[in-house]
Amino acid sequence: MDRTLIKPTLQPKWLLTMAWRDSRRNRSRLLLFVSSIILGIAALVAIQSFSENLRDDIDDQAKTLLGADLGIYTNQPVTKTMQKTLHNLGGRQAREYYFASMILFPKNSGSRLVQIRALQGDYPFYGAIETTPAAASRTFRNGRNALVDKTVLLQFNARPGDSVKIGNLTFRIVGELNKIPGQAGIAASMAPAVYIPMQYLNQTGLMQKGSRINYRFYYQFPPQTDVEKLVKGIEPRLEKDGLSYETIASKKENTGKAFSDLTRFLTLVGFIALLLGCVGVASSVHIYIKEKIQTIAILRCLGTQSRQAFFIYLIQILAMGLLGSIIGVMAGTLVQRVLPVVLADFLPVAITVSISWKAILLGIGTGLFISLLFALLPLVSIRNISPLNTLRISFETEKLQSDPWRWAVYALIILFILSFAALQMDTWRQAAYFTGGLAVAFLVLAGMASLLTWLVRRFFPVSWSYLWRQSIANLYRPNNQTLILIVAIGLGTGLIATLFFVQNLLIGQVTLSGSGNQPNMVLFDIQTSQKDQVAALARQYKLPLMQQVPIVTMRLVQVNGHTDEEVRKDSTLDIPKGAFTREYRVTYRDTLISSEKISKGQWHGTATSLEDTIYVSLDENFAERMKLKLGDTLLFNVQGAPIQTVVGSFRKVDWNRIQSNFLVLFPTGILEEAPQFHVIATQVRSNKNSADFQRALVTRFPNVSVIDLALILTTLDDILSKIAFVIRFMAGFSIATGILVLIGSVLISKFQRVQESVLLRTLGASSRQILLITALEYFFLGALAAATGLTLAIGGSWALAYYSFEIPFAPAWLPVIILFTAVTLLTVIIGLLNSRSILNRPPLEVLRSEVV
Repeated sequence: MDRTLIKPTLQPKWLLTMAWRDSRRNRSRLLLFVSSIILGIAALVAIQSFSENLRDDIDDQAKTLLGADLGIYTNQPVTKTMQKTLHNLGGRQAREYYFASMILFPKNSGSRLVQIRALQGDYPFYGAIETTPAAASRTFRNGRNALVDKTVLLQFNARPGDSVKIGNLTFRIVGELNKIPGQAGIAASMAPAVYIPMQYLNQTGLMQKGSRINYRFYYQFPPQTDVEKLVKGIEPRLEKDGLSYETIASKKENTGKAFSDLTRFLTLVGFIALLLGCVGVASSVHIYIKEKIQTIAILRCLGTQSRQAFFIYLIQILAMGLLGSIIGVMAGTLVQRVLPVVLADFLPVAITVSISWKAILLGIGTGLFISLLFALLPLVSIRNISPLNTLRISFETEKLQSDPWRWAVYALIILFILSFAALQMDTWRQAAYFTGGLAVAFLVLAGMASLLTWLVRRFFPVSWSYLWRQSIANLYRPNNQTLILIVAIGLGTGLIATLFFVQNLLIGQVTLSGSGNQPNMVLFDIQTSQKDQVAALARQYKLPLMQQVPIVTMRLVQVNGHTDEEVRKDSTLDIPKGAFTREYRVTYRDTLISSEKISKGQWHGTATSLEDTIYVSLDENFAERMKLKLGDTLLFNVQGAPIQTVVGSFRKVDWNRIQSNFLVLFPTGILEEAPQFHVIATQVRSNKNSADFQRALVTRFPNVSVIDLALILTTLDDILSKIAFVIRFMAGFSIATGILVLIGSVLISKFQRVQESVLLRTLGASSRQILLITALEYFFLGALAAATGLTLAIGGSWALAYYSFEIPFAPAWLPVIILFTAVTLLTVIIGLLNSRSILNRPPLEVLRSEVV
């Protein structure tokens, strides 16, 4: 006769039946276990779907991104020989020259720095320059007309029909510029464009010595043309003359790679939200299994094997994990419709929204696997539950035994995170850094939670009133929520706060660079004949001449006796090929300025003649990229005159200052007679002073351009605000996940609160007192979680400011207080709302509903 009431079997039908029967009273609670992962799955599915749609749209719209079959680019005038080579390529051809310059609106005398683009031909051959009215993108080429970026028109209250002065000419605005082929919206914030016809460029007087002009040549070929083969034939000549090229295939590849990095970053942010939810899963299942100890012990008494009990509850978790994953996938398909709007300023193409079955399967698979993985931590302890548990008194605290299998689960979790990160990153090393950083963040938050509970227990305020003591004791009682809430809410709060601090750091860094006696305005492209007149105009407006810097253009011919041709032929020469193709803009002086200091070698400020050894000083980062060391020789071609130099020193340069800094610095006595142009750094005291001076400068010297700190701050703030919005949107998944974890934790621990509430009510406590105890407990939890997250954010931002930006860190305390208060209040409100059913019902009614 079989002595067991339950046959030891792992038959699926019996296990499913038992899992279904056992879950009847706990299905709402089981659903809460996986509700934490819904938003994480939604984020992953939305981002993966968006990534696939973006990749498809880049492939479909690659021609309109480039606007041509072939683009050839350079930042130096093209030789006659190369002009002939480019012309002989055939096909339909177009040219575009662009450079930075000032414009002036005669209507209101407003002026600002923009990017002038002079266009010849029918470019773009694919797609269109988007304007309002639409026809303006073609008609502006037929006369002295201009297309002006819509943000610039809005800034100066101008509109089509008004005029704009560019250099020596006045153009009629025939349309507002909405979008340039291949340009994302955020790029227009950094460099708003103004289009003019090429035939009027020389008349503007802006193409002078020192003007930094970029030259672009566009081609459209017959459909059967092999563009890749065609351009490969002239590639050596292009490289020799310092020209680069781009085809539709390379444009597609480069654009896809750039936005692949973006989607990988967003995926990792969503993955953090998912992991945060999984912490909630592990905590919830842990509490659930502790409450099921008596049930499992009874099953063991009836003959159930430990592995049978394990699979019964594993089936419940997997079923709820599947349901949660499906809900997350459905939410993700809705969120992906929002992402193109959120990321609109960063996208150069129009995004179509379609369902990605690959992303859906990935979401369901990831949700199931990660639910199983994190639920295993408490589930493996079921194997150690003994039938003797039925004999223990009900109020005895049960402690599940530790299990070596838990370490195996921990290893699997780390391996999963590492593997997932490796799929999103280029190398395993980067994935290891991400995994390690994530582990450190969780460990710090968990360690802080443990420290706080220890401090509360160690220094318990025994002299305080009962209500306060009871609420504080709840922070370290059995089934407390201190750890899970500090990790969940703390991480979300820390993400938002860190983003805010970093944005303020970047703005503050630029502001600091123009504070005190530092220059906050730079005038450049000043010709030698204009130098004294521009200086006189600055003095007229009471502006100090803080720097007057001559600039000489030159090219590098040899490095340690090796020429460009030798470097290309001999791959063993450790010299970057780009060293010979760029144009160097250098200056000369006998002393260093405040933004630079010698980091290695000796500074030589003067030289007497070309026959002497001429020591130059290099920016240390530039020297590292060029793989140069002290004593190396550099031969420069200074507009036809060869000058042999020796690397005498390296400088550490603060490039964040609003003043002229240089990669290469010559001593005085060598370049004074070379053709040159000039830069003047000054300081304006007010916005009105700046506007008046710029208006007068553009009117008298239209070729001179201005970099104004106020414009930089405005542009930087606009860009950072757009970036911050995207990151906040993604960080919102972590915050919302934290809220779901909070709700789940409160509801899951409801049984424990029922017992406490009944006991307190039986002993005479009023509903108001129990409400106050609950409110205080969640106040402490919310305050501790917010304080932990903010502390980490402040510490991380201070380290970033001190070690990276090298500027003082002074956090804005008002936003910190607001965020702390908001998180704390939200925690209290959610805690009270989810506990109201316990507080508003009689003890016997509550007990009946919990027992039945």
